[in-house]
Formats: sequence, structure tokens, C-alpha cells
Amino acid sequence: MTDMIRVKSCEEIATLQKDLTELQTGDMSSENYDHSSAMMRTRLERLLREKELKKSNRSLNANEEEGKDFKGDNGTVEDSQNLVGGEGLDNEQSSDGITEAGVLNVYRQNTQKRRLPKQRLLVVANRLPVNAKRTGKDSWTLEDSVGGLVSALLGIDELEPKWIGWAGVNVPDEFGQRSLTNALAEKKCIPVFLDEETFHQYYNGYCNNILWPLFHYLGLPQENRLATTRSFQSQFDAYKRANQMFADVVNEHYEEGDVVWCHDYHLMFLPQYLKEHDRKMKVGWFLHTPFPSSEIHRMLPSRSELLKSVLAADLVGFHTYDYARHFVSACTRILGLEGTPEGVEDQGKITRVAAYPIGIDPSRFIKALELPEVQMDIKDLKEKFSGRKVMLGVDRLDTIKGIPQKILAFEKFLEEHPDWHDQVVLIQIAVPTRTDVPEYRKLARQVHEIVGRINGKFGTLTNVPIHHLDTRLDFKKLCALYAITDVALVTSLRDGMNLVSYEFIACQAQASKKGVLILSEFAGAAQSLGSGAILVNPWNISEVAASINGALKMEDDEREKRHYYNFKHVITHTSQEWAENFLREFNETANEAQIRTKQIPPSLPSRDACESFSQSNHRLLILGFYATLTEPLDAHGRRIDQFTEMQHQLHPDIKDPLKKLCNDPRTTVVVFSGSERNVLDKIFGEYNMWLAAEHGMFLRSTQGEWIITMPENFHRDWVDSVKNVFEYFTVRTPRSYVELRETSVLWNYKYADYEFGRKQAIDILQHLWTGPISNASVDVVQGGRSVEVRASGVTKGAAIERIMEDIIRHNDFKSPVDFVFCIGHFLPKDEDIYTFFEPHCQERKTRISSSCPVNELASKTICCKGNGNGTDGRSAMLKKQAIRKVSHVLDLNNENYFSCTVGPKRLSSARYLLNSSADVVSLMKELAESLHN
Repeated sequence: MTDMIRVKSCEEIATLQKDLTELQTGDMSSENYDHSSAMMRTRLERLLREKELKKSNRSLNANEEEGKDFKGDNGTVEDSQNLVGGEGLDNEQSSDGITEAGVLNVYRQNTQKRRLPKQRLLVVANRLPVNAKRTGKDSWTLEDSVGGLVSALLGIDELEPKWIGWAGVNVPDEFGQRSLTNALAEKKCIPVFLDEETFHQYYNGYCNNILWPLFHYLGLPQENRLATTRSFQSQFDAYKRANQMFADVVNEHYEEGDVVWCHDYHLMFLPQYLKEHDRKMKVGWFLHTPFPSSEIHRMLPSRSELLKSVLAADLVGFHTYDYARHFVSACTRILGLEGTPEGVEDQGKITRVAAYPIGIDPSRFIKALELPEVQMDIKDLKEKFSGRKVMLGVDRLDTIKGIPQKILAFEKFLEEHPDWHDQVVLIQIAVPTRTDVPEYRKLARQVHEIVGRINGKFGTLTNVPIHHLDTRLDFKKLCALYAITDVALVTSLRDGMNLVSYEFIACQAQASKKGVLILSEFAGAAQSLGSGAILVNPWNISEVAASINGALKMEDDEREKRHYYNFKHVITHTSQEWAENFLREFNETANEAQIRTKQIPPSLPSRDACESFSQSNHRLLILGFYATLTEPLDAHGRRIDQFTEMQHQLHPDIKDPLKKLCNDPRTTVVVFSGSERNVLDKIFGEYNMWLAAEHGMFLRSTQGEWIITMPENFHRDWVDSVKNVFEYFTVRTPRSYVELRETSVLWNYKYADYEFGRKQAIDILQHLWTGPISNASVDVVQGGRSVEVRASGVTKGAAIERIMEDIIRHNDFKSPVDFVFCIGHFLPKDEDIYTFFEPHCQERKTRISSSCPVNELASKTICCKGNGNGTDGRSAMLKKQAIRKVSHVLDLNNENYFSCTVGPKRLSSARYLLNSSADVVSLMKELAESLHN
């Protein structure tokens, strides 16, 4: 027990256990939402504490046998008094007087009491980790296939994995499907049965003919090369149909609390289909191939649909940071979404995107080297290739593996270094795949021709320089071959990770003379093993040939050091560690999403709002303009048209209900916008309403003239200098533009390249703060893709008091306003307009005499016309009186005030949420209809 992690007190143990319990159960109740709990700490701190506790659990389990002497007859640990002084434990006490043995005892008892049931993990992949072969009408032979994902999940004790996927065989009859399902159930596998035509167009068609080449930078095949009945569209339809079949099986076996982990490019639609079935389902997606740059991905006809489907997942994982970066870039450039440090934000939902490099189970290879048969193979291979350096390549026979380029580089090496003739041999294992595809058969013929030519050119009667095998080697023989290799050549043209390099390093652990790894910079493993490997560009034949020569001549000391760096990484970043890291982040992300969801306003109860509206006597509707009343623009579904979007057209379906509401004598409608006056005049001139332009700095009834409501001491001496900065960056940033208003200046880069526009926005802020606005009384407001400079204190919430005063004075209210509906897609800085009307925020009501008539107060209200430059005490006194008058006119409680934000689901000061302007239209129609009830 002496190697156990020391802890200071029982309280610390209890805290650790409490943290893990909250993380595993996702307990987000308000009672447990404490500043001292794990939920209030940073992501990193929570993950580290969970990892620490799990290590402690493992340490205890590892010493379980050692502690058997200290257990009673019932198998439980005896009390701490019996443990102290026992064999294997010392009596050392911690600083607070509690013995370590006693603390560990309490910890173990606490763990046993709170032991949680294993969490179910549904692993969904195209293929099950089992190969099924039918031997009779109702009998099957099942053969396990060991892979990286299988070994990754074997050692995770906290999870109970179940596999869902295709069994690798077509089973058209219902009887065979039932018998295979029962046989696979014993191996915790659940089959998905795809008919032959669907599988062919889904797997051989869309997956391997379109997605695979594109993701590996090979481009798309020509449409006319496809059979007339198997076009891109038919293959895409089959792909979606197959994904739906996978989703149906998952939904059938899903239980509340399960974690669903989807894998690879075969199942890019699966996250969306699962979330459509159950929004609370925890769904993760991991890609085991490269993800191309946005310029490559945008060639795909179905690019937007696939990206949006993947974004439905809670966590999206890739092998390297480059792939994750490309995915985020594709989402921003193609979908027009917001890239964040966490991932991608889509309609207020944040999909976390991160890199999780996969590893292998190194112990499996190291232990295999100790087997007698492997040792015998090692001895035989050393004798066979005695006196020659062994170079090894192990690849699938695939165009992306760069086998022809590797062999040509080896040929150039032999040409340039004739002294190495008969002293080196290249063993190339080319595992055959997709032998029915013409392109693969052509590649095999090409490789055979190159190998034959080189062997004929440099071979002798007794030796040939290349041993080429079109076969799959037995695991033990492969380990022996790895062990005697002097130089491993992994020269993929593009690879998601390539674990051959990891396997080679693991098998070199016991080699007396360490081998050298030559690794393609285009393989994902290059980012992990670059410190010890020789990185090469596989397309550069001369560079690879020179690297081969350098590797063969490398000194033993350098070989040892290079091997040390890589071996340390391989044994640390194992497949189990990869799976644990992903699932730990996955649970953490899901918990954060639950917290974020609770902070997002709930959907508007439109029935309650309409009922309160119809029962009120005097209503006030405050409406935003852009993204609230404007025509919906679906940037996801069609190409962004800058000219059309900049027209700011009113939603066609809202015109009639809006006109009815404006003509109702008991309803006052105010459109509150940051737009200029001429824009609002053009759009709303025919309506009987109030218009508040430029965040409320200008106000008019459509029956009257514009009046100025600017605050006192308002200056515009900063406008020209800010305008010059914005215009300079507009010239530098294509498709950006400047909106010059009377009270603010806005630079918008919505239609520009997202990455470039964001960098330009950072430069703008630096220029502004160090120059034009360094001493000015202004606020800088950053929107999603805009930078706006306003006079200090200019917000919709600050302007609403002055606006309400003018409206009261002009309308001569005869009765209090007993219903207020405030709806808009406002920037966070402008959301103070929501809280202005909150009943609990209106302390001003207590200062007003309830006996004062409303119309009398209204007649004494001060009109804030002019430029507002008065600074005397009388002006301040009149302003206070005006605020009191506004407050008295509002007769609100929680039941007759509704505030609603429109658009992305984000944190908001509003009470409720509407998803889009289409929902606003539906609401306005319901309110208009209630006028006749």
C-alpha cells in the first residue's frame, strides 16, 4: 500500500468523491449548484480532479489483493484502528493527526457506499468487431476482429459497452436475422441489417467512392463515370437511408442515460437523426480519417447537410488539431456559423470540437515479443537477413498509402548509393483491400511492375532488394518482423493517424539496436511522433531517398534517443487513454450543455401571452426590426446573397397582422432599431406606430416628425476619426462595409471571409483604442461580425425611459399600460431594455402617489426635444420627474409582462425565446386574431 496516493484528510476524500458523483450523474439541480462544487470550477480543474480520483480508485483496486489480510469475515475492510500497524502499512500520521491508513479506510468505505452502476456506452460503427459467417439455417460462426477501438474500450471499467453495426454479411431472411441477433447478443453486439442494394450504394458508392477520396484530398470522381442508375444523388439518398437504419436500431436499444458514440465518415448523418429522436441523448462523433480543408470540402454537393448533421453531436473528435481546425473552418466558411475556442456555435448550441490522438495497446505487442514462437521467428529472420539492413513497410494496398512512391524512392536510393547494394532489403507488406474495384487492381499491377523492374535491375542470383507480399501477416509474425527492422518506412500520401508507426516503436522496446522511423508529414502520427521520427514529404522522392541513407548510417546513440522520445509517447498515449479522454470530455461537455440549457430562456408560452393580451385594456408592443420582423434568410440552405440581405425587407406574412395591431386603439406599437431613420421611414411609413431609430436616439410617430432624444452632453467629435479607420479596413477587407449613422459608426464584415474578417476586427480594435477613441466618451460594441462605436451610455435600455416619456405625452394615456410585450434580436449590451420593464426592477413605483391621475401626470411630462445640451439642476429635476411619470403609467406584474429574445439560443436577459422571425409572424397573427375575441 506504500505506493498509494497520499491524501490529507477525510474531507478531501469526500470532496473528491462528491465531485466524481456530480460529474457522473450530471446533477445540475439548483440546490447542488454551489460555488464550492465541481460544477462551478473550470473545465480543466474538473477534469483533473476526476482523473485524480480515478487514479486513486485504480491504486486501491491494484492493491486489493494486498489488503485481504485486513478484511473481516464479511469481506469488508476492518476499522482504521485494526489497520494501523498492520503488515505493509506504516503508522505515519498526516499533519492533522489522521493516519493515512485510517483515511484510506474511510475513503474505501465511502466509495463502496456511493458506487454507481456502470454507464452504458453504445458504440456505433459501420462494422461490428465481429465477423459473422453463416454455417446453417440458424447457426453462425463468429470471429472476433481486434482493432484499436476494441482494445481502447476493453480497459474502461466505468462503462458497459455495446456495439451496434453491420455484421459484414447480407441476411435477407427474417429467420436468419433473428438467429444472428441472438448469437451476437452474447458478444454484446447488435446488428444493423442493410439490404444488398442499399449497402452497395451507401458503402461502395457514397462512402468509398465520394467521401473517402475527398477526405484524403483525391477529389471527386466525374459524374459521367458513374452508372446511369447510380448517380451522386442516388448514392447520397442511400447514404441517408442507411444512416436512418442505424439510427432506428440505436433508438430501439437506447435507455435514458446511455452515451452514444458514433464513428467515422460512414455515419455523418447519425448525430442529427438521433437528436431528432431525443434531444437529451448524449451523442459524440469521432472521425478516424483526415478532414480536408474547407476549400476541398466545399466541392462536395452535400457539404452543408453533412456539416449540420455532425454539428448535432455534443462532442466532435479528430485525431489531430489540423483536422479539427479544418472542420471548424468549414463550418464558418460554408455554413456561416461562429467558430469559438470551444468549437462551433450553431443557433446558440455549442458543439465542442477537439483533437484526441488515438494510440495502441503497447503491452499487447511487448508481451507478444516474449512468446517462444515469436522469439523463434525473430531468430529465423535474423539468420535469413544476416549481413543486411532490413527496411519494412506495412500498408493496406490503397492509393493513399503511397506504396509506389515509397518503392521509387528506394530505387533512387539504390541508384545514388551503389555501396548499399546487397546490404539492404525492403520488405513491403501490402494487405489487399477491395480487390473487386478496378482502381485497386490497377494499383496492384502498377506496384508489381515497379517491384519486378527494380528486382531485375538490382537483384542477384541469391538476393533481391525488395520482398513484396500481397497478404496479411499473422500478428505474432508481424511482431517478430517489427522487432528485427532497422528502418520502418511509413510514407502515406494522406492518413488519418497510421498506427503502424506506433506498433513498430512498441516492438522495438527490446531490440538491442533501435530501429529508425521514417514518417510522412501527411500522416496524423507525424504530429505525435515528430520528435523522434524522420519526417519526409512522400511526394519528394529525392528527400525520402536521402532520409533512407541517413537512417541507415545513423549512430546508435541518436537511434536510442529518437526511440526514447517516441516510445515514451506510445506507452503514455495508449488507446485506452484515448478513449478515456474522449469520454471524460464527452461527459463534461454534456454536463456543461445542461447548465447552458438551463440558463437559456425557455420557449415562449404563446397561449398564455395571447390570453393575457386579450384580457388587458392597454397594451404596449416593443418590437425589434432586423431578424425579428425581417424576411428570413437561410444562409445554411442557399448561397449568401449580400445584395438581397442588405435590403432589409419586411417579412411578407407579418404585414397584415402588424397593421391590425397598429390600428387597434388600445395597442401601442413601437419598432426599436439600430437602423437609420430613412430605413425605418421607407419600411414602416404606412403603419400607425412609433419608430425609434439608432438605438432610440431618434423617435417619431408615423403621423408626426422625428424628434431627438439624445442624452445630455452628447458629442460627435470622434465620428470622423472612427469613420476613417473603418473605411481604411473596408478597403482591405472585401465585402465588408461601413454604416455611418448620426450617433454611431458600424463596421460590418458579415459577408467577408470569416477568418480574415475576424483578424481585421482585432486590428480595428487595436487602432481604435490607441488612437481615435483613446480619450473619447464612447462604447465599443462587438456583434457577431461587426464592430460598432457609440456614444457612451447609448443603449436601448437607456433610451427607453426618454422614449416612453414622449409617447405618454403625445398619446395622452387615459389608463395605465397593463400589458407589455418586448420582442427583439438585440445585442447583449442592448438587452437592458428587457429588464427595464421587469416588475421587480421598478422600484420607482414606490415613489409615486397612487392617487395622482394618469392623464394629469401625462400632461406634465417633459418633452426631450432639441440637442439636450442643458446641464442645469432644473434639467436633472425634470428628468427625474419624467422617469417617475413613466413608471406610474406601467401597471405590470409577472403575469402581464413578456420579454422575448429572437434567434440563436443564447444567454439572455429576456424571459422567453422565439427561434426565428417566422415564430414572430405566428405570434403576431395570434395576437391580431385575439383582437376580435
